[in-house]
Amino acid sequence: MTTTIHGGVLDRLASWQDGLRAEFPIFERSPGLAYLDSAATTQKPAAVLDAVHEFLTTGNANVGRGSHPWATRTTARIEACRDRIRRALGDTGDGSTVDFTSGTSDGLRAVADDWLAGQLTDGDEIIVPFGDHQSNLRPWLDLRDRLARTGVGVTVRPMPVDPASGDYDHRALPSVVTGRTRFVATTHVHHVFGADMNVHRIREVVGPDVPICLDAAQSVGHRPVSVADLDVDFVVFSGHKMLALPGTGVVWARNRRGPRFARRGWAGTPNTAGIVSMAAAFDWLDRAGLADIHAWTTALCVRLTDGLSRLPGVRVLGCQNSLTADSDVQRRDGIVTFRHAAVRSDDLGFVLADEGLMVRADSHCQAGRDTDDLAVRVSVHVYNTPDEIDRVLAVVERCERMGS
Repeated sequence: MTTTIHGGVLDRLASWQDGLRAEFPIFERSPGLAYLDSAATTQKPAAVLDAVHEFLTTGNANVGRGSHPWATRTTARIEACRDRIRRALGDTGDGSTVDFTSGTSDGLRAVADDWLAGQLTDGDEIIVPFGDHQSNLRPWLDLRDRLARTGVGVTVRPMPVDPASGDYDHRALPSVVTGRTRFVATTHVHHVFGADMNVHRIREVVGPDVPICLDAAQSVGHRPVSVADLDVDFVVFSGHKMLALPGTGVVWARNRRGPRFARRGWAGTPNTAGIVSMAAAFDWLDRAGLADIHAWTTALCVRLTDGLSRLPGVRVLGCQNSLTADSDVQRRDGIVTFRHAAVRSDDLGFVLADEGLMVRADSHCQAGRDTDDLAVRVSVHVYNTPDEIDRVLAVVERCERMGS
């Protein structure tokens, strides 16, 4: 379809991708079906499933609760996973911590309740994204309301957004930052627009002392992520969106701006099998090569946006200057979301499902959206193919002809 550099990526990596796709048992059991909903949850390679099976059948025990061999081995595996996560994030510094949660939503709320709540005083301000996932808005608003009931008034300011691209507007951000700005919440890759939100620009504006929390649910496990390059204080993500099992998440804390992050209360039993799966997923991603995975998924999205841009009844959400294959503007990171002028998004989702193409068609948990503001989201990972993208385009084009 395209003869650009992105089309060349698909040709160059075709045999590599074919071998990796074969490592996902679910596709062997579901021939003809295309799973295009990886922003919601990813499929699991055999290596991850095997690691969990091995743990549960050869030494399953609780962590930090006993001195017998299975218990001590489990504890060692969980601690080793913390180190594995640090390596995966490029953490080469001292003093950082890795805490396990049930997922990104739980992790962001933990940062709000267990850390930020103790840092804010009357008159302080925080900046948070009002147009990202609800999980990166509700914890901060709930914290504001809870503090208000104790007599502590905190102002929540919306992160400014460029309406043309959906990206954070770093040019408008200086007008939002004040001497009372104490915290900033951001997103790495937008779960609807598929855009890298250029968090490094946020640090340039807010200065060296304001803590920044990064929702990395759509970047960790999808592309290289380096905390050495991202000058943020928290990185929060979910296991199930990076090829591991559901029910496990991470809060990585730098612990240099403000006190050391620690969960309050009794931790209880962690999701040990989920943590084991996360370590195995990072190992698998390393072997596969995250840079090539990112190149592959970006090229698939270029193929999709290029095809959709040729259909007059379709509007792709996000930056309009990066839709065609010959554009040199920043690409979409594994996520393309669009609407059709003549076909309701939920109806189009059903049509695609009837063709064996599993996408998401709703409001995507986006803050400020409701059920009347639907869109079709196609989200890919390394197991997706150019043929699946072409099948999506063929269905949408058929709807285009029927609606004209």
